[in-house]
Amino acid sequence: MAYPFAIEPADYKVFENEGAQIGQCKEWGLLSDKATKSKVFYYKGNGLNEAVSIIGYVDKLTAVIELGDGTVRHCIHPSYLKEMQASNYSGVKAAAAAEADAGEDGEAAESNEAAEAAAQPVFGGDNGYQADTEGSQAGEADTAAESVKAGATAAGASEEASVSVKSDAAGDADKPAAEEGKVQAAAKPKAPPKAKKEKAPKLELPEEKVRLSATVQEFTTVPNHFSDTDDEVIIYEAVSILESSTDIGLAWSSHSATLKKLELEVGDKIQFDAKVVAKKLTKHPVPYKINNPAKIQKVEE
Repeated sequence: MAYPFAIEPADYKVFENEGAQIGQCKEWGLLSDKATKSKVFYYKGNGLNEAVSIIGYVDKLTAVIELGDGTVRHCIHPSYLKEMQASNYSGVKAAAAAEADAGEDGEAAESNEAAEAAAQPVFGGDNGYQADTEGSQAGEADTAAESVKAGATAAGASEEASVSVKSDAAGDADKPAAEEGKVQAAAKPKAPPKAKKEKAPKLELPEEKVRLSATVQEFTTVPNHFSDTDDEVIIYEAVSILESSTDIGLAWSSHSATLKKLELEVGDKIQFDAKVVAKKLTKHPVPYKINNPAKIQKVEE
């Protein structure tokens, strides 16, 4: 696959080992200070959404990632890469909107340049204005126009009375048609009001622990206002209650030490016992939280 946007680094430093990569990613804010292993990062720019590897850096403000099969290297700002890890990242749409605005501005600029060019006098030759023959031709055209205008004035006087009579007659003929149009407009039935959309019923969550099924969608972090480090969390998709076959959708939980022992990856499907509560994840459109998951099992497909 071709990557025309890729910025190949002329020279860069390769991480000596995973420990060096984890340390630099912590400094960039891509991993929390508590992280003991790296994670999968995604590149979501230029219409893509694919996993990439951070292999080194040009300087402290320029990371180097590998795209595709590892043969393409691309320079990227670490903060920009961090924004791409959010599940609601919309950089693609923003880029498309920026291109559309730029196109409109370009068309407006071309129109203004065309108007200014039309307003400028035409110059040519070594002495400035074009040949005097054009000026003389314009003078002859003005003289002919005045002659025609004089003849049209005389003819117009004789036709004025005739036009006046025809206009009065046409006005009387239009009156019945106008009145008929008003009657038809009044008789036309009004369109029925649009039906209001009914809101989806609120999901009733069980108060006790239940057996749940979920798929790992993303590993991310959220700010902790009571600590200097961010909290590690897991976002799940296709969450459902097995006993009642109730679909919950998106939910999240803390990336606890128990979950870390399983070494979960994006796409893993698991089952566990837990309690679900309505608590939105900070800066993410995830409405439910999973508390204290236990008896966790990976589901092999």
